Amino acid sequence: MGTVLGAMRNVRWHELQHAYGSASQVPGVLSRIAWGDAPSSGEALTDLERWIGTPPVFDSTAATVPFLWELAATDTVRDRAGVLDLLATILAAGNPQHPAWTRAAHQAVAEGRGTAVRLAAAVPEAREADRPGGPPDTPEPGGLSPAHPAQALGAAATRLLTAIDGHMCPACPAPPPAPA
Repeated sequence: MGTVLGAMRNVRWHELQHAYGSASQVPGVLSRIAWGDAPSSGEALTDLERWIGTPPVFDSTAATVPFLWELAATDTVRDRAGVLDLLATILAAGNPQHPAWTRAAHQAVAEGRGTAVRLAAAVPEAREADRPGGPPDTPEPGGLSPAHPAQALGAAATRLLTAIDGHMCPACPAPPPAPA
């Protein structure tokens, strides 16, 4: 597996659960997101969202989040914006029967905040790289052109940062007050 996702082998996936049973398939799905072609990667991202990101979260969710952050930070991953959107979905999800799972998943998302900051900050340089000398393309509804994945990535990173910074839920402790 190389260095990307190399630590997956240290997780006892077969002991964890997702929405449809054993999480033993999660490493394969993460690998498809990392190295699959566009259809395979997109399908894997959709599968993972159904398994670990839809309400409720599961014990496998917190174990998966660090690998999602790793994928979001890896330039060769096809849908890094989709990975960030999945992280935002996880942050919004919960499990009232298992508040510890919710807290662990939300904390794992929040711990990757620095990566989201770096991805959001990289957008101006990437935007210029996406547009070598011509006028901007006409954006799609929502303001993003599919020809400019860096813009989609930056927008997803900004949305996720907003969600992390404003996160409040019954399972998570309130953030400490800001110094005056």
